[in-house]
Amino acid sequence: MSSGSDTIYALSSGGLPSGVAVIRLSGPAAFAACTIIAGSVPSPRFARLMKLVDGEGGTIDQALVLSFPGPASFTGEDCVEFHLHGGRAVVNHMLECLSALPDLRHAEAGEFTRRAFENGKIDLVEAEGLSDMIAAETEMQRRLALEQAEGHHSTLYNGWAERLIHARAMIEAELDFADEDDVPGSVTAEIWKDVEALAGELGHHLDGSRIGAIVRDGFKVVLTGAPNAGKSSLLNALAKRDIAIVTDIAGTTRDSIEVSLDIGGYAVRLYDTAGLRETDDIVEREGVRRAEALRDSADLVLALVAADQPEAVAAAGEGILQILTKSDLAGGTERAADFDLTISVRRGDGLEQLVELIAQRLENVVSGSNLSVPVRQRQIDCLRQAGSHIDEALALRHHSPEIPAEALRRAADSLGRITGRVDVEDLLDVIFSSFCIGK
Repeated sequence: MSSGSDTIYALSSGGLPSGVAVIRLSGPAAFAACTIIAGSVPSPRFARLMKLVDGEGGTIDQALVLSFPGPASFTGEDCVEFHLHGGRAVVNHMLECLSALPDLRHAEAGEFTRRAFENGKIDLVEAEGLSDMIAAETEMQRRLALEQAEGHHSTLYNGWAERLIHARAMIEAELDFADEDDVPGSVTAEIWKDVEALAGELGHHLDGSRIGAIVRDGFKVVLTGAPNAGKSSLLNALAKRDIAIVTDIAGTTRDSIEVSLDIGGYAVRLYDTAGLRETDDIVEREGVRRAEALRDSADLVLALVAADQPEAVAAAGEGILQILTKSDLAGGTERAADFDLTISVRRGDGLEQLVELIAQRLENVVSGSNLSVPVRQRQIDCLRQAGSHIDEALALRHHSPEIPAEALRRAADSLGRITGRVDVEDLLDVIFSSFCIGK
């Protein structure tokens, strides 16, 4: 990233052409640039229709212009937004004019959000929530991203960190200021009771990380079975478009094919895989290996057997639905009782029921949980580190107080790294405000 003293600009409204294109500026020269191009700076947070001109006095466009003086802006800096007509030529000409102005440069990826973080407008979790909000494809992904972007996760983590700082302050105060009358001498038992409770809360929160991964990254459903079991036909039917090649030749699918579905507001990642069989073909053998790896990592496996494959046996076990395909062929009716569901892609039989079964399995996984769960691996790693330090402190609670207190400090720092707001000086504020030491 370049210096935060630069004024940056970029198209902030997505692909062109569009009805409206928003170009955003942020930095100390934003208002000066606005004056050059629009003639003046509109009143803060009031949209004004203004004529935009280039360096030679030619008209760029008639556009709505808004100004946001810092720190009351998204980035915390002076910001300007130009709402132009969304034609490529209009936008490109505007960007060229901005590039010719002194002290302005094109923004790097994510730089507006980074400046918002650096200026204390948002923390790291909220920034990640904004990123996930933009990428959200389903309703549940939107809700999960909103939980982060609105600061609910940050409030939880900051609250835990404050409790740890308070616990450490009490322990060290009892050690360092035991001769002071206003320092309680029996505080330790209550402090460690709260630390134990916090450890339980953090562990329960971490238990939800799988739910967060499913909501954010998708519920992984893998189609497996022998060649010609109907996997590719089923994938195409559920996707409602031709994605996988379907032929009567065994081994047509060599690599895994993924399609995204929206089932009940959740993202479902459906994978078609190579038919499972022994083969001398080196390419197909690699496809089988990948199919087995996907199957082992799946949230749900659809084990397919075709009605015209009497010798084939569907895999069984937890997390597996046994599906009889091609039920319109001979043998479909007689074997139906041995499977969770029978379907016919050709006639459309059982497809709605299959979607319902997938939705039920997904609901069983996520039911009873809320969306206050860790989402990204970075967050999970920091939470695990914090939990490990808390466990260490609890195990050392009967040692000299400075030893478990140091473990609590590391735990609080781990939580602080999640939001990006680690402040070890908070400890002194707690000590003096709680015990009036040095009055």
